Amino acid sequence: MALFKRRKTGRPGEWFYCLEHRKVEEGPECPAKDRMGPYPSRAEAERAMETARERNLQWENDPRWSEPSRRDDAP
Repeated sequence: MALFKRRKTGRPGEWFYCLEHRKVEEGPECPAKDRMGPYPSRAEAERAMETARERNLQWENDPRWSEPSRRDDAP
């Protein structure tokens, strides 16, 4: 007897973006390693890649995450 049942379908209203199939799914259909989410709406899941690009740009330009260049440390 299995101790844990694997959830086959997601909850209604949970939206994911599948990176492998490049499509939006309601509830997780694909493995976690291949998806982004959950998102509260289909529209937000549809723009998952755009949101990721925007966040990456913000992090790349955030001075708290920048390492000083070696030239700045040199005398």
